[in-house]
Amino acid sequence: EKEMMFQDQLAEKVRPFIDLIDDMRSIGIDKELPLPTIAVVGDQSSGKSSVLETLSGVALPRGTGIVTRCPLLLQLCNDRTVKWEAVISYGGKVVEFDEPSEVVRHVEHAQNVLAGKGVGICEDLITLKITSSTVCDLSLIDLPGITRVAVKGQPDDIGAHIKNLILKFIKNKRTIILVVVPCNVDIATTEALKMAQEMDPEGTRTLAILTKPDLIDPGAEKNVLEIVHNRVIFLNMGYVIVKCRGQKQIDENMSITHSNQTPNVYLFSLHQVHTGKHVVWYLLTCCLFAPGQKYLPHISEKIKEQLVEVKHLLSQIEDGPPLEPAEKRQYLIQVSTSFTFSSFSFANFLFLHQVVDEYDQKHRGTELPGFSNYRVFQHVVQKLEQQSNIVKARIGEQFEMEMLVYTQDEIFNKHLPKEEKAEGSDHNTRSKYPGLLKSYYEIVVQRLADQVPMLIHYFILKESAKIVCSEMLDLLHRDDTDIILQEDSEIGQYRAKLQAQADRLLLPAIILTTFDQQTEHFI
Repeated sequence: EKEMMFQDQLAEKVRPFIDLIDDMRSIGIDKELPLPTIAVVGDQSSGKSSVLETLSGVALPRGTGIVTRCPLLLQLCNDRTVKWEAVISYGGKVVEFDEPSEVVRHVEHAQNVLAGKGVGICEDLITLKITSSTVCDLSLIDLPGITRVAVKGQPDDIGAHIKNLILKFIKNKRTIILVVVPCNVDIATTEALKMAQEMDPEGTRTLAILTKPDLIDPGAEKNVLEIVHNRVIFLNMGYVIVKCRGQKQIDENMSITHSNQTPNVYLFSLHQVHTGKHVVWYLLTCCLFAPGQKYLPHISEKIKEQLVEVKHLLSQIEDGPPLEPAEKRQYLIQVSTSFTFSSFSFANFLFLHQVVDEYDQKHRGTELPGFSNYRVFQHVVQKLEQQSNIVKARIGEQFEMEMLVYTQDEIFNKHLPKEEKAEGSDHNTRSKYPGLLKSYYEIVVQRLADQVPMLIHYFILKESAKIVCSEMLDLLHRDDTDIILQEDSEIGQYRAKLQAQADRLLLPAIILTTFDQQTEHFI
């Protein structure tokens, strides 16, 4: 009865806050801002899995070596109306089940999918949500056990990989570090506590759980008492002793519930020492969620600031194709209509330069300095290749026609009588040739100067505009519009990244705005 009252009080005060943090983590807001978290850290065979079993009431993967091969987010939800149910999600897959005995199989399968079969590790998160009437409201992340020596099938630097993964979580100043240390080892030599001290030198966010109190050597009880009384390595959150199932109890199939009902300690029950899972629940709740509640306004403000900044960046590059397939066809219609109007209204060199510059700005990627963007070159020039060949042929024809000496130009006709009058009738005819040739070449140059630009202007601009407009309108009737409008340039990738970031920030901003401060009168 006392246990139920205790759980009800905790649920009433912290459940809304836990749900809020879990919801924000599920939509990826932890990629933008650090969220309050509990990270479970321990050396191999420290009893880390046993502690989680005690808290959750279900068996988790056990064994020698690395058992936890992926970060495991364990969400415990107290519900008086539910006997027991669980949901495990990983890599986009979600599985529901209602048998506690199935937890080990599902967790091991998830680890095999993400990290491969064997002894490798993976940074991808597995989420296991357990709803039951026998658990307290709590969420924590179990991390792989620290190892020093690689075993067969593991890379030589497996220890460094695990440490980097652990540091990724515990370096967050909003993370409570739950260090699991056996009572029968020298606490000063444990790698887990050493890493916690590096990230939290003042011990303000580290809680140590001492396991295996039944394995303390006779006569060493005094040393353990010195530790739990904070006289060896000071931790502001202190130490808690938890007695979990031993190997003998596991072999005898003793249930976790029955194990939790056995005395937690022997000698230490005579001293003022914190023992038991309820103490762990209470300490973690107080030390994580009370400061976390004060941190909520800061989270809300930061989310709003980042959302404003991301929307501003998006506004500068918002002219790209839409992401939704249903909107892409409408976008293509608008682009085609706009291009058709512009091309026929401004079919001149200025418009061509404008199109090239616009395309260049939107689709330029990384290239050698001073070298024209190849995508722009390919897109603009290759589209005009057919028209370019026509222009070349017509210019060739123009030069062929100029091989025929013929003109009705007034410049030449006026020049001839003038020459004849100046030289007289008996003048040598050959003396007229230089003047005649000069006059004729002036005519030829003028004809070419007019015809060549006109050919280019007509076929490259006007006729090409018709062809391109026709092709763009044909695109509207194709089934691969979605593929056509895929944007693979750097600017497109940047836009997609910003849009995803905006989506991640928008939902928590709404959640925080409407969040009822149910934790106002927190513990």
